[in-house]
Amino acid sequence: MPAPARVAALMAEMTLEEKVAQLYGVWVGASAEGGEVAPHQHDMTDSVDLDALLPLGLGQLTRPFGTAPVDPALGALSLVRTQERIVAGSRLGIPAVAHEECLAGFAAWGATAYPVPLSWGASFDPELVKRMARRIGDDMRSVGIHQGLAPVLDVVRDARWGRVEETIGEDPFLVGTIATAYVQGLESAGIVATLKHFVGYSASRAGRNLAPVSIGSRELADVLLPPFEMAVRESGVRSVMNAYTDIDGVPSAADRGLLTGLLRDTWGFDGTVVADYFAVGFLMLLHGVAETWADAAAAALEAGIDVELPTVKAYGEPLVEAIREGRVDEKLVDGALRRVLLQKLQLGLLDPGWSAVPSALAGMDLSDPAHVRARVQLDGEDNRELARELAERAIVLLRNDGTLPLASPRRIAVIGPNADDPYAVLGCYSFPSHVGALHPDSPVGIVLPTLLESLRTEFADAAIEHALGTSIDGGETDGIAAAVEAARHADVVVLALGDRAGLFGRGTSGEGCDAPSLELPGAQQQLLDAVLACGTPTVVTLLAGRPYALGRAVTDAAAIVQSFFAGEEGTGAIAGVLSGRVNPSGRLPVSVPAQPGAQPSTYLASPLARTSGVSTIDPTAAFPFGHGIGYTRFRWDQPEASVAELSTDGAVEVSLRVTNEGDRTGDEIVQLYLHDPVASVVRPVQRLVGYSRLTLDAGQSARVRFTVSADLASFTGLTGERIVEPGLIELGFGRSSGDIPHSLGVTLTGAVRVVDHRRTLRPGISVERG
Repeated sequence: MPAPARVAALMAEMTLEEKVAQLYGVWVGASAEGGEVAPHQHDMTDSVDLDALLPLGLGQLTRPFGTAPVDPALGALSLVRTQERIVAGSRLGIPAVAHEECLAGFAAWGATAYPVPLSWGASFDPELVKRMARRIGDDMRSVGIHQGLAPVLDVVRDARWGRVEETIGEDPFLVGTIATAYVQGLESAGIVATLKHFVGYSASRAGRNLAPVSIGSRELADVLLPPFEMAVRESGVRSVMNAYTDIDGVPSAADRGLLTGLLRDTWGFDGTVVADYFAVGFLMLLHGVAETWADAAAAALEAGIDVELPTVKAYGEPLVEAIREGRVDEKLVDGALRRVLLQKLQLGLLDPGWSAVPSALAGMDLSDPAHVRARVQLDGEDNRELARELAERAIVLLRNDGTLPLASPRRIAVIGPNADDPYAVLGCYSFPSHVGALHPDSPVGIVLPTLLESLRTEFADAAIEHALGTSIDGGETDGIAAAVEAARHADVVVLALGDRAGLFGRGTSGEGCDAPSLELPGAQQQLLDAVLACGTPTVVTLLAGRPYALGRAVTDAAAIVQSFFAGEEGTGAIAGVLSGRVNPSGRLPVSVPAQPGAQPSTYLASPLARTSGVSTIDPTAAFPFGHGIGYTRFRWDQPEASVAELSTDGAVEVSLRVTNEGDRTGDEIVQLYLHDPVASVVRPVQRLVGYSRLTLDAGQSARVRFTVSADLASFTGLTGERIVEPGLIELGFGRSSGDIPHSLGVTLTGAVRVVDHRRTLRPGISVERG
């Protein structure tokens, strides 16, 4: 039978209680012995009685691998046993969807820790991100996982927000293109990708986590929604997660206009909408728009949330009682259930002969866990090579006075709180930081060389002295004198500063670790100033989750190397940049501020958001969005436009010749910006509408061509409709948002044209070499 008919036939056999059971998950943790999972205890959950729940069936299993350190083979075996229990213990025998976090790799013990999403943005390399996501998805699928809770499509609006490291950057086009590539990679492995957080989470007041959002409809439509729109249209994504926040008093979890009207009715999304953890309950507990659990369930279902996560609370007995009493329409349950079952059918969970045994355990003797232990590898050399490639492409060289690459230094002083910390390359959703930190007696599970160790390997002939100087955020200054003394006796200093990732106050970056300002945490700025003052050439090296103001380092440091939690291969990549083995090619996905207090501020700003003579605060970035340099020189010339005029429904081709004038192969990233000098509403001064990463050998040239539809000049007009207006626009070829050496004026002619979600979202790009 066709899929809809199969689902309809199944639904016709289900009781109300069995229907509702498919709409929630249970938070579990895999057994370290390979037995069945045990319910997870949490302050937002009651103890779950699986014996009472499972006869009705179960929609999802929450984080079987990401709750405690468990050998992945035994975790997979535990999941097999649990799925077999779910199937055998329920009348209809429907397996559960098992979901996991995969923000910077599969969040399981022993799995590869890839660079965080902010590094994906810094790479400006969607194809590489797609390859990484495919690898992550293959690993997840191999042990029985069906859904991944990634990627994050929130656009950075205030870099003080703790979850900046989880984002791709401050530009919606960059976020959309990179996130779409990630989804395509994950979905190609058979894993259901999940877009989050829909929408507005990153625009909270003062950069505080889970705080009110005060934005207008135009910022929502033109900045925050476009990445989601692109991913829904282009990626094949099958799930979306709501944001915690409310916009203008309406929580996203209860916003039918957002989750149904826009997402489903307008954009045509036909997958599942899952609740961010506890978001349904928050309608009652935090937002105050529901009086009871049943009210919260009704509001969320009506809005369009299909599955309550991470565990059952509102969508269980309270919802059943409300339906029995006629307070909630059972049709809401049927609509959500239909989408859930269709997805389970797509995953093969409803097929005859379905087996709970995943590919990683195929052919093994599962009767004895001892035969399985240590036989699943989630961090193989292929994974590490991919993590290494992405880390190398994501490191951004911000400044260099010629000190880099280092030419056989005899004495190197390696100073700073991130110099000898293996966790300095990990984001808060990496398994060691997210879960492993709560289990200090368990081994890390992966190899994490510190920067100090990688520098000793990279510069084997150099004498390397290490000094801590200060901690990340403790504020200690008693070690600064010793650090300065080490610096004085060195030929060069590598000063390793930045963040410690954590959750809810356990770090300086990560979920719930918001910053009061963009000053370096603790006493790191004091250490930086003291080391610079001693006069030894200093390479400031950032291992961080957000950009920071760097004070005098912007002008006085010999070089500044910015990395954003570059993963388990990150320190080797940094060492390679310092030695010259790696030619840096990353570009800033977020601006680096000149002042720590000029927030919120991003490059995507109107004229009034820029420096002026009527304010004492200058928000001008020290290093703007898109900035980055390398070890070779590129000449840009011969900019051309195919036409000087085009209609508001036409297209123009603009091109530029790029030549590598240096003596080594290098990568250049040509960024295309759109400037609209006069419009019916205020527009950003510059807006990224395209980019192309080129690899050119020494002396090689290439012509980069962008075919730009007039649709890319569209914006939300006075009436709330998206329009293309006639008039002059300027298409600029930029090395960054602040360095646009060539600009071509093109005039749009004709009438104002209204466009919608079917408009062109990206330019066509071609490269001619030679």
